Amino acid sequence: MKRAKIGAIDVGTTKVCTIMGDIDNEGQLRILGVGIAPSAGLQKGTVVNPDEARASIAESIKKAESVSGYKLESAYVGVTGRHINSVNNRGVIAITRGDQLVRPADLRRVLQVARTVKVPNEQKVLHIIPRTYTVDGQEGVKNPVGMHGFRLDVEAHIITAAVASVQNLTKCIRSVGIEIDDLVMEPLASAEACLTEEERQNGVMLADIGGGTTDIAVFKDDTIYHTGVIPVAGQTITRDISVGLGLAFELAEEMKKKYGDVTPVEKNREDDIDRTLTEDGHAVSYRDLSEIIRIRVDELMRLLVLELPHNDIPKLIPSGIVLTGGAANLPGIAELAQEVTRMPVRVGVPVSLYGVADSLRDPAYSTGVGLLLWKMKNKGTQTWKPESGLRRLFAQLFSFLR
Repeated sequence: MKRAKIGAIDVGTTKVCTIMGDIDNEGQLRILGVGIAPSAGLQKGTVVNPDEARASIAESIKKAESVSGYKLESAYVGVTGRHINSVNNRGVIAITRGDQLVRPADLRRVLQVARTVKVPNEQKVLHIIPRTYTVDGQEGVKNPVGMHGFRLDVEAHIITAAVASVQNLTKCIRSVGIEIDDLVMEPLASAEACLTEEERQNGVMLADIGGGTTDIAVFKDDTIYHTGVIPVAGQTITRDISVGLGLAFELAEEMKKKYGDVTPVEKNREDDIDRTLTEDGHAVSYRDLSEIIRIRVDELMRLLVLELPHNDIPKLIPSGIVLTGGAANLPGIAELAQEVTRMPVRVGVPVSLYGVADSLRDPAYSTGVGLLLWKMKNKGTQTWKPESGLRRLFAQLFSFLR
């Protein structure tokens, strides 16, 4: 039997990551190729220069194809940006058939009712995810198919995205010959790669700290509770270093990656704190560099807490916070986050996979890995799904133009 080949493209503010894989007869995911390219033409997850963005995407795809020996034809694509919004909404329908048996068609119908929430003209529904069902007053039902009842309720989490932003991203990807299997909000994908079933069940926040944005997904009772996007991330820290120490942005980024450390001050040795760093003829104080980074990370952790839509935070997310994304590689970030939020904090790394996956064991690649896992693991989720071939192409274009 031929293997089913799948691809994922994570178009970030600082890098484009293309991953190609296949699924074997036992349902195991194997990585065939990985392509990483510096990102250009994007700002806070949004395309601002289509030509530059297209070139970055094409370079990443070419590298992945070279490693895998296959041509990438379609992919799952991550979506992020400040234009993304979310809301929880309820839907209710009557089961009027004589047997009063809930069928899959009824689930689709009640989700359509739930998605009638008012959405601005410039926005489009990206995901509608059922959180829980109620059958004739019986709450907490995960899958009501096969149950008897007259009334079916659903509480759904609805995620919307700006039509223009998504259209610009999809045009860039299609212009290099790649069709889109699905669009997935990035923290939902990262969660597939980083979170345990126990964390999702008990209650946890995933914070994917990328280059331009920090993407948030809160899970409770093994379902999505809240999603959000904060416009503070890795490049914000780099910009602070650049301004605060009088360095070029590129040099500030290099020094952040090479020397950045946010370990709480009392755990650092005094002789380490007082040393001078030299890079490309520039000398800066390690203490000053660390302090700038620490202040911004401290602020970000406080913004994470403020993002939670619940007053009793320990009850909502007893499993605490899982940090992932490129900025989660900063030494000491989990310790500082735990100190600021007074909650359990760990750094989330993508699950181990077979194949040429060694380089993917890094928080920076959680979204890319998660996009592949999304196809295999998401259940009961209605997302924007294009049709195949030319019909797929025109359906996507005209859907977003509408």
